[in-house]
Amino acid sequence: MATKESASSIWMRPERAMVGRPAQRSRAEITAAAVGLADREGLDALSMRRVAAELGTGAASLYRYVETREDLLDLMIDATGAEYVFPGPAGDWLADLLAIGDQARAIMRRHPWLPSLLINRSVLGPNGLVLLEHVMAALAPHPGSTVAKLEAFAMLNAVTALFVHNEITGGSDRQQRNAAYLQHALASGNHPRLAELLAPAAADPVPGPDPADRYRDIMTRILTGLLAPQPPA
Repeated sequence: MATKESASSIWMRPERAMVGRPAQRSRAEITAAAVGLADREGLDALSMRRVAAELGTGAASLYRYVETREDLLDLMIDATGAEYVFPGPAGDWLADLLAIGDQARAIMRRHPWLPSLLINRSVLGPNGLVLLEHVMAALAPHPGSTVAKLEAFAMLNAVTALFVHNEITGGSDRQQRNAAYLQHALASGNHPRLAELLAPAAADPVPGPDPADRYRDIMTRILTGLLAPQPPA
């Protein structure tokens, strides 16, 4: 059964329940404990009971601050956004965005549970807003529309998460297996068009670069494509 999510963002709700004993915890403290637990043991280990044990309290007490596990995941995602360092815009929008992407990759590698959450959950919290503000400041000189800039921000986040998810889940090994199967299938003669297109690569046994090593090149093409001048209607 799917977990029911609250109708409003957790950041639009009071820090703690308005009834009961005086506050002994904070959302920040609970979130930090959850992040530490997920870093060590993964998301499968994450539950309100386990987080409560990390804090030396009972699970029931945490529900005064965080209503659901889904709320806790949102808090965790946003908390990692505090790890960004934002220098002033350098005046080169692409360099600024690629620098943000490099930081995002490092943050996601420090928190291996994060990429899969980012791929599946769209969360905007306080730290996410700071990140968005920085991206929009970097893009301020660009003549592109606000919609195009927001799309670029979304793609920067999503593609970076996919890259890191691939890296930490054995993407290079899968790539080698897929390449071996492709060569096997092409040798059958059942895929003549593919065989013709890929013949130059097959003739050169030197393997190409790992996609992870081409992150900046691929991200550059995505961002410049999204923000390229549009032809008149």
